[in-house]
Parts: sequence; C-alpha cells; structure tokens
Amino acid sequence: MSNAMVDFDYARPASLAEALRLLRGEPEAKVLAGGQSLLPTMKQRLARPTLLVDVQGLDAMRGISVTDTHVTIGAMTRHAEVASSARVAEALPALAHMARGIAHPQVRHMGTMGGSVAHNDPGADYPAAVLGLGATLHTDRRRIAADAFFTGLFGTALEPGELLLRIEYPRHQRSGYCKLPHPASGLVTTGAWVTRLPDGVRVAINGAAPCVFRHEEAERRLLARFDPASLDGFSQSPQGLNADFHAGVEYRAQLVMVALRRALAMALTH
Repeated sequence: MSNAMVDFDYARPASLAEALRLLRGEPEAKVLAGGQSLLPTMKQRLARPTLLVDVQGLDAMRGISVTDTHVTIGAMTRHAEVASSARVAEALPALAHMARGIAHPQVRHMGTMGGSVAHNDPGADYPAAVLGLGATLHTDRRRIAADAFFTGLFGTALEPGELLLRIEYPRHQRSGYCKLPHPASGLVTTGAWVTRLPDGVRVAINGAAPCVFRHEEAERRLLARFDPASLDGFSQSPQGLNADFHAGVEYRAQLVMVALRRALAMALTH
C-alpha cells in the first residue's frame, strides 16, 4: 500500500442549498458527517473522494421530533443525542437502547445517525433499526422505504449527489434490539432487531452478513406466535454469512439465534 498523500478538497457549506450544489458539481465528492466511518476508509485508501463536503454545521439536518405516531430524527443528529433523549426513550425505548450501546463515548459524541445509515457498514447498529421498524428515509429528492434502501455491502439506494436529510421511524413500543459487539471496536459482530406490529412482525439482522437483512423465517414463526417457543428447533444456516478473524460463518450462525432470542425478550417486556 502506498503511503503517498491523496489530495482532496474540503468545503464546509453554510446552507443546505450550497451543500447540494457542491455535491452535484463534483461526481467524486463525499459527505463528511461525523467522520467515524468515512475517515478510516480514507486512511486505508478504500475511499478516495476528490472533495469532502462537511455538513456538520447544517442545523437543518439536526433534531428530534416526536409525534403520536412517529419519531423523526435528523441525519446529522449525533448518537449521544439519541441516547440521552427522554422523548426517544419514551417513544422508542429500543432505539434509545441501541444508541447507548454504539461503540464508545468518543464515537457516540461524533458519529451521526445519517452517516451510519448512508455508509451501511455491516457492523453498524442503526441499519437494523431502520429495517426492523420499516422506517422511511427522506432525502433532498424523495422518500425511500427501508426495504428498498439497503442494497448490499456498503451500498444504498442513494444516488450520486443525493443527500439523506432525516429518518422517520414508526412508533412501536414492542421492539427489542440485541447486539453481540466486537470487544475492542464496539462494532456489531451479530445483532438482531425484532418489532411486533399490529398486523405482523419485522426482524432485521445486522453484522452477520455483508448487508443488513430481513429474516423472513423468524418473522413467519413469530407471527404465528410471538413467543420464544416459536424459535425452538430452528437454527440459522451459515450460508452467505460473514467470515473473518473475529468470527467464522458457523459461529455467526449461532450468534444470530442468540441475538434474536435476546431481542425478542426485550420486545416482550414493552
């Protein structure tokens, strides 16, 4: 790997309109939110943007709004803000629980919800909540349903120059989240989100595969009976799961079931 410096330009726009103009004017531009994912990938030469558009000063992309039916969170809202919000804790306890367990305090005070979701690292927490709750993602151009947003390893439905502005989560008290983290980084080795809907069940698995995914078999079983007994005799196939020096496919398959049962237990307490 070359140690040569990689040149790039930096801009800190004063308005959303200026940020969008910069992004659309440079095809290789990247949005800098909290920098907790982008900067490490740049250091490893896995990302080589020609322009960093720093949106940390845009208040229009911050904030938490809670109504009787939804919790809407601005893309630039930091993890620590979600973790400490009494309104989020009352409306969506599992989301507050998730935010409190993200990585380490330094990361929680710099990292943002939008940066995490748009980067779609397999080890990120928030994609499980987005998919598990069936959230709606609002950009400067459109609304994207959670089921259509995550497309693969580090991949999303966002188009070049499109900016994620906020995420709208339906309020569902009967939700639970469990992750089994890497002890050093705090990233998700394997995690599970479970939500009981009035007319169905949603289960999202993160960390175990290249991309967060809906677990249809678990959903089918829990729809028939929202109880741990519904998972008896069921085991996760290791096919298609991640393998690295932290955990092989067989181990991750076991962790899926552990995280799923723990997430279900949390959902059953609300």
